[in-house]
Amino acid sequence: MNNQSAKQKILAAAAALFYNDGIQNTGINAITDKAGVAKMSLYNNFATKSVLISSYIYERHQEWLSLYEKRLIHTSTPVEAILAVFDAYQDHAEFAYEKGFRGCGLLNAAAEFPARSPERLAVKRHKDEVENIISTHLSTIIPNHERCYELTLLLTFLLEGSMVRAGLECSSAKIQVAKAIAKSIIEKGVK
Repeated sequence: MNNQSAKQKILAAAAALFYNDGIQNTGINAITDKAGVAKMSLYNNFATKSVLISSYIYERHQEWLSLYEKRLIHTSTPVEAILAVFDAYQDHAEFAYEKGFRGCGLLNAAAEFPARSPERLAVKRHKDEVENIISTHLSTIIPNHERCYELTLLLTFLLEGSMVRAGLECSSAKIQVAKAIAKSIIEKGVK
């Protein structure tokens, strides 16, 4: 964290604490202590804890998109591009978390907020974007719009379910099983 700006230090500290301990359980003092900055520095960069939480959700989403882009450049077919989504989820699951892998950080965050809150809606936008990525690739190989939509939902449910199980088991193994199942589903869906 040495060469990072105060804002980057705060966001990195908050991200680690939010993921490890939960958003509601993480106080401002814990964040500033972990970041090694003064409380005023936090408020100079993030007007409220809510703004910091929104930044965390946004950064977590960008982090996943970056993992997906790294996987995507090694694909040459729509099926490989879809399976790269599963690989990016696995990459996220295999980060060196301080207290181990606890599942999807965005779903964990959403669980802490009421229905239709800005935080939950931000997480929904991420999940919608993942669904759209899958749908876009599927639509190039499955021309039937209704069938494409059904398969998209099936694959996203499989993906999210595998991530929940991976979090419960503190292992990304279920994501790889889900990827193999997804490949089989896609191949059958194309026929």
